[in-house]
Amino acid sequence: VMERAAERLKELLSNQPNSLGIRLGVKRRGCNGLSYTLNYVLDVDKKDVSMEAHGVKIWIEPMALFNIVGTQMDFEETELTSEFTFNNPNSKGECGCGESFNV
Repeated sequence: VMERAAERLKELLSNQPNSLGIRLGVKRRGCNGLSYTLNYVLDVDKKDVSMEAHGVKIWIEPMALFNIVGTQMDFEETELTSEFTFNNPNSKGECGCGESFNV
């Protein structure tokens, strides 16, 4: 998790007082197979892998771990968009809109 992403996550978490952090996962969808999911953590799942980056607690779903090892998460803002971005060295391809990837 890059510093800009962590700062944005802190902003989002400040509006969710009951949240312990963020859960990162992947879900089968999109034209290329997988997409990233981000959810607030209200209860810790003991199967999740936990980490902390720049003061943000992150839990990674075990089924997602293989697909996201080495991935860098950042946050980018332009005049038209603001979004989390993922630089995944394991990705073999992405769809044209960037919403899904395959490993």
